[in-house]
This record gives sequence, structure tokens and C-alpha cells, in this order.
Amino acid sequence: MNTNSTIATASAVGPDFLLTDHDFSKIRALIHQRAGIALSAQKRQMVYSRLARRLRDLRLKEFSTYLNFLEADPDGDEWQLFTNALTTNLTAFFREAHHFPVLAEHAKKCPQPLRVWCSAASTGEEPYSIAMTLIEALGARASAASVIATDIDTQVLAKAAAGIFTMEQVSKLPPARLKRFFLKGAGAHEGKVRMRPEVAAMVKFEQLNLLDPKWALKEPFDAIFCRNVMIYFDKPTQGKILQRFAPLMKPHGLLFAGHSENFSFANQTFRLRGQTVYELVPDRTKVPA
Repeated sequence: MNTNSTIATASAVGPDFLLTDHDFSKIRALIHQRAGIALSAQKRQMVYSRLARRLRDLRLKEFSTYLNFLEADPDGDEWQLFTNALTTNLTAFFREAHHFPVLAEHAKKCPQPLRVWCSAASTGEEPYSIAMTLIEALGARASAASVIATDIDTQVLAKAAAGIFTMEQVSKLPPARLKRFFLKGAGAHEGKVRMRPEVAAMVKFEQLNLLDPKWALKEPFDAIFCRNVMIYFDKPTQGKILQRFAPLMKPHGLLFAGHSENFSFANQTFRLRGQTVYELVPDRTKVPA
């Protein structure tokens, strides 16, 4: 790296470290390569604030040193922490509530055992909402249902698997759901709740990067939740992921998207079923390039 050139293009965006144009461009390229995330130029301050924590933890003085450290060990543990830092995790119980009655009606019609994949589990609110919906819809038959919950971020997956939430996180749930699906904490856990064992048992958490060349998923799914994930990917990446979803879905399987996501370009494989809900077109397994 040419030092003089770096200084000429440098732009300080924080009090502790210097994030140059070159560094920022490299970070954008690396996170796109590793996780498919397309960071806009407007995300510079976010990148600084999140990765500055890694520099402090590693006692590094420059972003360029951190990036050299990353690239020196392509299989090192720091790559996961780098990805975790730049992953956005916004979630809530029964977020985009219009999807869950659709899932409930679909589940009642599906042969057992029913399988649902939540491809962006975050801290667990979404997959647990799916599990609660299946219990409400299927009753005793829900014991044969399962939810595979994956995420690229290992730190949020650990929180999700613990199944512990603050009262604030569950404050918008109806009292009947709180009583049926959660255990109230006492003593050291005052002010917190835990998912009941029968709900937690339905959900299996696994780390998965949607850009990985192979997914450890074999049995087909009745529904896939991929909500508010595709907005971080460019169109070619979205198309590739949709291509890989189709063979993993049962006939007439449902794909749930986020409120600002539109998969109409994949209309030869998925047809719109409702508000951001798509149905797999029978006998079609490929999205057009």
C-alpha cells in the first residue's frame, strides 16, 4: 500500500482510528465476498463504529492493520467476528404479523411431519414465533413439526438457543401467549422469561451462511422464512439464493419475504400468494438467470 496515497484519500470518521477510502472499499469487498452483503457508501459510519470494537479488542491502531490481519489467515476465527460485527439483527416476536395466520392455515393442510426453515434466526424471536404458531394451529400434531433456524452470526445464535428474553422483548405479546409459551424468571432471573421446553424442543439452531457453496439441509421444507435478508444482497445474489431455495421446498411450499422485498423477478418459480408471501410453482425448480 502506498502510504502517501493513503493519506491523501484518508477520511477520519471517528476519534480513535483512521478509516481510509481504501480501507472502506476493501471492507465492502470482503463482506460481499464472505456474506453477500452489499454495503452502500452511506454505511461508512456504521462500519467504523462496529469494527472499531474489534480493533480495540485486538489492540490494533489502524484499520489497515486489522485488514492485513484478516487476510493473513483466510480460515481464522476473526472472519466470523468480522461478519458478526457487520450483520444487522433487527427482530421481534411476531414481526410482520400478517404472515403467521397464513403459515397457520398452510400448516393445517400439510401432511406430517411438517418442516419450516427460518433462514435468518437472529436472536430467536422469529423461529420461536413460528413454533408458537405451529403449536396453536396443529395442537397435539405439533410434536411432529420442526423448525430449523439458521443465521450467519454465531453470537446471536447463542442468545437464541438460550431462549431467554427480557420482559420488554415480550411486552407486546397477548397475556394468553405469555402464559402458555413462557416461564417467568425469579430471583437472579427476575424481569426475564424463558421459552417453555415444548417450544424450545421444536427449534434447532445452526450456523449457516447463505453464500456457502453447500448447505447442510436435505429434507424438503413446507415453508421457508427469508425475511429482511435479501435487502442486503444485490440482485444476482438474490437470484442465486432463490435458485437454491426451490429444490428444498415441497410442492406448493411457501416462501415468506420481508415487507420491503420483492421476488417478482422469479415469477417462473414463485408466484405471489399474498402480501410478501410466495408459493412454489409446481414442477419448476429453477429461477431464470
